Amino acid sequence: MDAYLGIVSRREVRDYAARPLEPEVEHRILDAGRMAGSAKNRQPWTFLVVRDDDAVEAVAESVFEPSNVRGAAFLVAVVMSGGAGIDGGRAVQNMLLAAHAQGVGSCPNGISDRVGLNRALRLPEETTVAAVLTFGYPARDPARRSAEEWVARANRKPFDEVVREL
Repeated sequence: MDAYLGIVSRREVRDYAARPLEPEVEHRILDAGRMAGSAKNRQPWTFLVVRDDDAVEAVAESVFEPSNVRGAAFLVAVVMSGGAGIDGGRAVQNMLLAAHAQGVGSCPNGISDRVGLNRALRLPEETTVAAVLTFGYPARDPARRSAEEWVARANRKPFDEVVREL
């Protein structure tokens, strides 16, 4: 998939097919996160794959939309150990785009209960979880459009409203 097309066509997927991801697909998603750039190459992240059913349920109760977690085939918490917040975002975006390029849907999930999340993940209370990511094959076939069509259909502010020059 062309990188620009991948960027403009990626959408959040919250409804997943009841089909597991292949181990090599999971590995590529995680490796894409690992390969993200970071300030001074600190790589301040750990990717915690959550497979235990009780932990998955506890994580679901710690995000704003529990059904996203419950229906996912693959669940990853991005745990930060210092570093700039943007570094975690870079790793997350790499994983979301790598999944999309492989036909896997994904969604970053907002955290509603950080204390409960850390407890579910068996992490110290002071640990920062940057994101909870859900992955799975989409329940519905995604639309096929050109990059230009995706851009034209996007619900985004106009280009001239967000780009300025000095």
